[in-house]
Amino acid sequence: MSAPSPCRPQSKVSAPSDEATEQRPRPSVTVVVPVRDDAALLRRCLEALRLQTWHPDEVIVVDDGSVDASAAVAAELGATVARQPPRGIATAGAAGYDMAKGELIARLDADSLPPHDWLERLLAPFDRDPSVAAVAGDAWFVDAAGKPRPRAAAAYLGAYRAVLLPTLGHTPLFGSNMAMRRDAWSQVAAEVHRDDDLLHDDLDLSFHLGRTHRIRRARGAAVGISARPLRLDAALLLRIRRGFHTVLIHWPRDFPPWRWWMRARALRTVAPERAR
Repeated sequence: MSAPSPCRPQSKVSAPSDEATEQRPRPSVTVVVPVRDDAALLRRCLEALRLQTWHPDEVIVVDDGSVDASAAVAAELGATVARQPPRGIATAGAAGYDMAKGELIARLDADSLPPHDWLERLLAPFDRDPSVAAVAGDAWFVDAAGKPRPRAAAAYLGAYRAVLLPTLGHTPLFGSNMAMRRDAWSQVAAEVHRDDDLLHDDLDLSFHLGRTHRIRRARGAAVGISARPLRLDAALLLRIRRGFHTVLIHWPRDFPPWRWWMRARALRTVAPERAR
């Protein structure tokens, strides 16, 4: 089945030029997609990945105890499938990062809809600046009729960043659209909270990576995501609860402005290729 042509809001940020790309060999890339009972949207995501201008070397789908056809869809579309009991997205994401063979590890959620040049745009900051260890992309909401809702997403992500920038002292990662260097993951893999189903794994990773690594926003690298986060329901309250929980489990060690001072001190002493 052919993937739909993802349409997205126009971006003012241009993709990397072919001339710049040819100056050095491209690093290998693994895309990790955790999923639980989201077969239809996972199919859409994986089919869109097949159309990328920068084709991933490896796609790993971590099936977090699905009872639907998610694992079968992933296998059908050529992804490596890792199955686990239902232990939560934090465990699933970390399992996928551990398995990844690529020098760069990109992450999507099952409901992410990447346009054809998504990976090219998302990974461009790594090529431009070797000190960048991780990047966070943007998103727009896709409603039930398939229409993009960029303003709603801008408000949603804007609020997310407005709260977390002072909390972290840097750009937060966004699990539906992000990437990191595999060696950076290796440095924090033993520290992240893998077995806590109540936390936001992308925010947890932001806390750990951001202590000594540069995290940047990949402007222009946006994906479509489900509009489910806009619903005023119990799931929204759970997301808010998870946000508070994720922040509080890192205190007092990461209490601002103590975290800012410790991070600035650490980044002055780390190797230049990882310094901010």
